[in-house]
Amino acid sequence: MSKSRQITLRVQSSEGTKRIDADLSDTVSTLFEKVFNAFNLNSFTFGLYKRRNHQDEIISTRSKTLSEVGLSHGDMLYLVPFNGAQLWNTPSGSKTSENSSSSNAIATRGPTDAGSNTSRSILNSAIIGSLRSLPNVVEDEVDEQLWKLDGKIQRKRDEKLCRHGPNGCCVHCSPLEPFDEIYMKEQNIKHLSFHAYLRKLTAGVDRGKFIQLDDISCRIKTGCKDHPPWPRGICSKCQPPSITLNRQTYRHVDNVMFENASLVERFLNYWRSTGHQRIGYLYGKYEIHTDVPLGIRAVVAAIYEPPQESTKDSIKLLPDEREGLVDELARSLNLKRIGWIFTDLIADDVKKGTVKHVRNIESHFLSAQECIMAGYFQNQFPNPCRFSPSGYFGSKFVTVCVTGDDKNQVHMEGYQVSNQCSALVRDSCLVPTKDAPELGYVIESTDKQYVPDVFYKVSDSERLNDIINGQYTLEDFLN
Repeated sequence: MSKSRQITLRVQSSEGTKRIDADLSDTVSTLFEKVFNAFNLNSFTFGLYKRRNHQDEIISTRSKTLSEVGLSHGDMLYLVPFNGAQLWNTPSGSKTSENSSSSNAIATRGPTDAGSNTSRSILNSAIIGSLRSLPNVVEDEVDEQLWKLDGKIQRKRDEKLCRHGPNGCCVHCSPLEPFDEIYMKEQNIKHLSFHAYLRKLTAGVDRGKFIQLDDISCRIKTGCKDHPPWPRGICSKCQPPSITLNRQTYRHVDNVMFENASLVERFLNYWRSTGHQRIGYLYGKYEIHTDVPLGIRAVVAAIYEPPQESTKDSIKLLPDEREGLVDELARSLNLKRIGWIFTDLIADDVKKGTVKHVRNIESHFLSAQECIMAGYFQNQFPNPCRFSPSGYFGSKFVTVCVTGDDKNQVHMEGYQVSNQCSALVRDSCLVPTKDAPELGYVIESTDKQYVPDVFYKVSDSERLNDIINGQYTLEDFLN
């Protein structure tokens, strides 16, 4: 029997590069443990990538060896924290940029559960700075249902590759993880569902013991005694980190469905009769969406149109005295406000009932003002999450735009902005531009408000070509 071959891998991080001695027969999870020990990390909330631009991720698993994932002697790997997690107990002056989820949504401001004695005792525990899931967070009913599911993607027996009986199982037919990249590409699923993303974080040897989902903050931390308060002084302890805009890998809601087509028809009657645009609030509930592994669907049961003034190209919301009454009525019907809907319709041929196709890759899908509005609403309706110190992370609040499609028919598209966008909106850093609706502007720091640097990064020529070809738009980098 031949001996397995020893290899040396190089792992690069923000704190330097280290050499990891391993065996080609070692499992991938063993490699993660060796990296954890070599860098003296305080949690397993990190990923390993084969490419510097965070591509070709190596997933921690006990079912595959290093040779099976294509590693060889001398390869360079890149260690990247998840969600800007602090992996070292004594961080250096430089901080890694916040990274966020492909996927249609980002972080929010919400009421905290700091008043709970149970939550406070957990947050103050001295277990190597780790944070377990908060036991007293009341998550949405759909989240509780998804936690009870296995989440595995079942596969049928392959008649060509499987050599076992009908009751057996092998690598060709064994269930896949809900975050399996190959399956996602085959099914053309653009973003992970939020619960698939959480399963990915809890798939390591620590089983989620050290997961901590923190909201992105663009504000200076108050109370620093090492220097005078801003603008007379600032340090790395209180200065918010810079933000590099990235596509979010996950989304909180994977699908929006209206219970009845008449809901939208009644909503569109105002535009049909006046030609003016309209805004409405969506009331409904969340349920499991089976088309995406561990997915969530927003089901709309009613549309409430608040007081507003509108024209053919603008809408102004007015104070609503009945807002509390409507929310209370919805709660009595076991419904909640789950999103908002607005029209952007321009008649093309009144006789044919067609509308103009104005939102596309040549113009924009959502304007900066609409992204800011979506971020504002998502901040108002945070998502309860057991892995966040505040008890909230992200939002399930959806945005639906009614506009014309490429066939000049009335069409609806659902969106969510990312946690990065919501944070910039919450901390009053992002404003729309006057002359280009698809572009947002990050304001400059003043004596009254410090604004962190916001970067836009094109990591490789392939992504640059996508941008040139119009395949990336504002919401791709703020979603």
